[in-house]
Amino acid sequence: MVRQARKLARLAGSMLLGALVAGCASTPLDPPGCPTGAQVDELVKRYIARQPAPNPAMGMSAEAAACGRQRFTDRLDLHLGRVVGYKAALTSAALQKRFNASAPVRGTLFERMIVEDGASVPANFGARPMFEADLVVVVRDSGIHGALTPHDVMEHVSAIRPFIELPDLVIQDPSKFDAGVLATINAAARLGVVGAPIPVNGPNPALADALRDMTVRLVDADTGATLDSGKGSGTLDHPLNAVMWLASDLRRAGITLKPGDMLSVGSFTKLVPPRPGMNVKAVYEGLPGNPSVS
Repeated sequence: MVRQARKLARLAGSMLLGALVAGCASTPLDPPGCPTGAQVDELVKRYIARQPAPNPAMGMSAEAAACGRQRFTDRLDLHLGRVVGYKAALTSAALQKRFNASAPVRGTLFERMIVEDGASVPANFGARPMFEADLVVVVRDSGIHGALTPHDVMEHVSAIRPFIELPDLVIQDPSKFDAGVLATINAAARLGVVGAPIPVNGPNPALADALRDMTVRLVDADTGATLDSGKGSGTLDHPLNAVMWLASDLRRAGITLKPGDMLSVGSFTKLVPPRPGMNVKAVYEGLPGNPSVS
């Protein structure tokens, strides 16, 4: 009886150990180099206070950077409201080369990041504030995930909106910066100003081609001086290629786009630091009516 009891005890112990091992095996481990919860808490604290945060480590794997971004954005919704879209950064060959990236970087846009045309924002809206001319595509339906060409994308878009992005590099030492750092800080998303929507009613090859061929000018609205300009084709050869990249990257992450989601395609101009009292306008020459946002 004693021997049998010992045998049963050993069997129960082995079963418990097996259950524990199985439980551990089913818990995903953080990828090596993922910023810790404490590091991300500090980043969030500094971000909300508009103060430069300690730099995330350079040289992170894509998996580690995505892990850090997820921890950061999971905490931001408490302060910035619901998710309203996504952004692509590093959408030019020159920027990818500069930051040692082989692809763009994704960020998440939250409700309180978006303001309307003509808005006034503090010049110090972030820890390291900048502005640039961008563009937003508004999703019509989730079929956008299956688009294979820019013309395909237009079938799943409800509107195009001019967009001045107001990113925030947020880190203490901008010289120690690569694609992994940019991903971890949510592609530097802070604010963005959207212009009036340009409706897209089904397939529109002419508008798709105009997006590729347009010239986007960033203008000092007080002096009329052009601060910088760029072609639509400077963004992954076509702005809608950035939309396809975002749709594919989100699908890999298990995220399905829904009607009304906004997709920021990336910069057409250089980053410019703001000055108090400055009035800025982005003009989209070649789109119907040469629309603008300020």
